[in-house]
Amino acid sequence: MNQDFSIVTLILHASFVVQLVMALLLCVSIASWAAIIRKYFALKRTRALNEDFEREFWSGTSLNELFSSAAQNAKFAGPMERIFASGMREYHKLRERHIGDATTLLDGARRAMRASFQRELDAIESNLSFLATVGSVSPYVGLFGTVWGIMHAFTGLSSMTQVTLSTVAPGIAEALVATAIGLFAAIPAVVAYNRFAREIDKIAIALETFIEEFSNIMQRNLSATQR
Repeated sequence: MNQDFSIVTLILHASFVVQLVMALLLCVSIASWAAIIRKYFALKRTRALNEDFEREFWSGTSLNELFSSAAQNAKFAGPMERIFASGMREYHKLRERHIGDATTLLDGARRAMRASFQRELDAIESNLSFLATVGSVSPYVGLFGTVWGIMHAFTGLSSMTQVTLSTVAPGIAEALVATAIGLFAAIPAVVAYNRFAREIDKIAIALETFIEEFSNIMQRNLSATQR
């Protein structure tokens, strides 16, 4: 008699614990794909906003005009624009306190931008640890389901007087589905994590470069005003 080894049949005939593991892995896989899609579009939007602001920054627009625009557009601004705004805000606060020392002004603005940079980087990296966890843990959860399923299958065979391949195969096949689902959840998460990590590194380098370039511009402007 031909046995049905389709995935659906194997899942339906698996033991309760193995089915529970499969359901958990499927839920994790769905959550992982949702996180991947959200992160993809979030990073795409971040890159676009940074590029738009950087293009405007180097277009010759005055710093005060850029700061005024960033303050009005704070809710929809990108990380680079918010970092710029935090540096300019701290600079203006120090000037309002009648601090005229160029080193103090520059250090205050740089510290404000560094703090803003760290906040932005933490926000950009959100959900990345979840993908790393899914990629590293899911195969082991699937392996647990497989081991449990094989144990359950062999326990059921212990009462049989004659064991053949046709009696062993279904139980082992049902158990191995758990490992397959674990890999199905883990592989996209690992690939996405590695890609997003590279993209975030590029964004972080671009933000740090902007902080240094903006600091140099402020230093030149302060040196020119104090002559």
